[in-house]
Amino acid sequence: MTSQVIEDEQQFYSRAQSYWKRVPPTVDGMLGGYGHISSLDLSSSRKFLQRFLREGPNKPGTSCALDCGAGIGRITKRLLLPLFEVVDMVDVTEDFLAKAKTYLGEEGKRVRNYFCCGLQDFSPEPGSYDVIWIQWVIGHLTDQHLAEFLRRCKRGLRPNGLIVIKDNMAQEGVILDDVDSSVCRDLQVVHRIVRSAGLSLLAEERQENLPDEIYHVYSLALR
Repeated sequence: MTSQVIEDEQQFYSRAQSYWKRVPPTVDGMLGGYGHISSLDLSSSRKFLQRFLREGPNKPGTSCALDCGAGIGRITKRLLLPLFEVVDMVDVTEDFLAKAKTYLGEEGKRVRNYFCCGLQDFSPEPGSYDVIWIQWVIGHLTDQHLAEFLRRCKRGLRPNGLIVIKDNMAQEGVILDDVDSSVCRDLQVVHRIVRSAGLSLLAEERQENLPDEIYHVYSLALR
């Protein structure tokens, strides 16, 4: 549990905010120096998401998606805008959202809102989103705040809407990273938080072909 590894919650959040303010607003910056894995990551994400968009009567719509921890819009640009009519982005770092407006190019006109906010304080508009995509950011929330955020996301879904978490998973327990002030949880812990938020796991997939030295990365589809 994060309560066992985070001594000061306020400091946990403020240190993360300070860390990201120092990160260059580039794809390489968003991926901690692993910019070369971006295409591989996005290609796998597209296949994972399209399984649901193509399936029968309970498939999500394609009107509106939300990109959480969006950074400069790497996922918005290459995954969400090609599949959805409009996209909203939320990120805690103002400079990233400012950069997104040029990085996204012409298609960025279909980004409806740029919300500058930490996810612990963010509430998606109820009944607004077909898909809420949450990638490489849950480690910046405490267990309690993550569960509360997921409950708010559930309320933010349109009929047949879907929440996708894609993130690093530890082999066991919860590991604190002092560099960027985040935690990495094992799958069991994430499953427990998901259940406590009143969500069901529809599918789970491990990302293949990543460098050996980084954490295992899993995608979880929730509803």
